[in-house]
Amino acid sequence: MTADDIDATSPEAVFSRGRDVLARQPFSVLIGAELAALTPGQCELHVPITDQIRQQHGFVHGGVVSYAADNALTYAGGTALGRPVITSEFKINYVRPAVGSRLIARARAEYVGRTQAVCRCEVFVRDDAGGEKLCALAQGTIALLPQRSSKR
Repeated sequence: MTADDIDATSPEAVFSRGRDVLARQPFSVLIGAELAALTPGQCELHVPITDQIRQQHGFVHGGVVSYAADNALTYAGGTALGRPVITSEFKINYVRPAVGSRLIARARAEYVGRTQAVCRCEVFVRDDAGGEKLCALAQGTIALLPQRSSKR
């Protein structure tokens, strides 16, 4: 994310810019990720579950569950900090196999400092009946992206 990617002047602008950022991420486009909600310090990201993202036992591949958590954490931290960010640290606990129709990653900034935000994310799987079950918990440190020097 860059400073131009997040416009904190209105909720609609934040959401619109967030969707634009997602559309520029080739992997996000490949798996059909969708930004469902985005406000400063909070994000909800959805990933439809298709055969292409399942592993050999029929569960969503852990890398895709991790992707959803990491991307949601970065959105939460990036909108809270309001400047270009990257993930500097990330941890995930898988608590149950993701089997269902949709992954839902909900992240929020728990601490926001001058240079970093510590964020938490819960990843749920929506079952075919519309219920949600927790499948992973994640935490990450989202740091300001170092400014590029013009002396390269």
